[in-house]
Amino acid sequence: MKITDTDLILNSDGSVYHLNLLPVDIADTVITVGDPDRVGQVSKYFDRIELKKGKREFITHTGYIGKKRLSVVSTGIGTDNIDVVLTELDALLNIDLPSRTVKPQLRALDIIRIGTSGTLQRDIPLDSILVSTFAIGLDSLLQYYKKTEEVSELELREAFQRHLALEPIQAYVAACSQNLLRQFAPAISTGITLTAPGFYAPQGRHTRATPSYVDLLAKFCSFRHQGKAITNLEMETAGIYGLAKSLGHRAISVNAILASRLQAVFSKEAQRTIDRAIRMVLERLTADI
Repeated sequence: MKITDTDLILNSDGSVYHLNLLPVDIADTVITVGDPDRVGQVSKYFDRIELKKGKREFITHTGYIGKKRLSVVSTGIGTDNIDVVLTELDALLNIDLPSRTVKPQLRALDIIRIGTSGTLQRDIPLDSILVSTFAIGLDSLLQYYKKTEEVSELELREAFQRHLALEPIQAYVAACSQNLLRQFAPAISTGITLTAPGFYAPQGRHTRATPSYVDLLAKFCSFRHQGKAITNLEMETAGIYGLAKSLGHRAISVNAILASRLQAVFSKEAQRTIDRAIRMVLERLTADI
């Protein structure tokens, strides 16, 4: 079946609409970062950079560390942008763009998010690094995609929904890639990540606007499932995990813990912590080179 011009929009040079990329521009291993400025903070560790492209908030650098080809792509903030980035990355890999048809042989990307996050538990140190085994999504993105749930995902979702007990909010749960977890988790803390659809009231912050749920942060912090708590809160991981699974890709999220929500403190060395997370990811990805 041919994909229509409006279902997958291409630029005049044949590149995908938002990312402004051609299939040759992207590596099979993709690091995603939220902040466009962070793309260069990753690619400065490359031995050589072969490509720099950008459009809007979507900046891409592709290059090499030794023989390992890597791409770094900025997503901007939120799972609405994740919908754009992952769908167009998949199109570059698995859709023949000139004919607008799905390729007979599908390929899978390794997608590694390097992001910032706030912890919800007192025993997780500020400026630590944490890998998300599961992500609970409070956003609506995955309502628009058919998905299958593993038993572990279903049980976690149902337990969280009962605990939250807020009828309008319907959560979803998605797990990381077990293959990538084995590659990244040794000697690094793991946890359950909560993905919110906003930064302020949806994460239990209070400024001038009156929130609908005044005890939201306390609800997040007090949840337990099989002895495990929600460790951290951010804005992209669940969308990455859920959509990657729907498209047949492998994904994992590496979180730099820059805030403690219970203690109301923010890191004084945020850039150093982010850089440590970047270097850790690159070391893991190139360990066999």
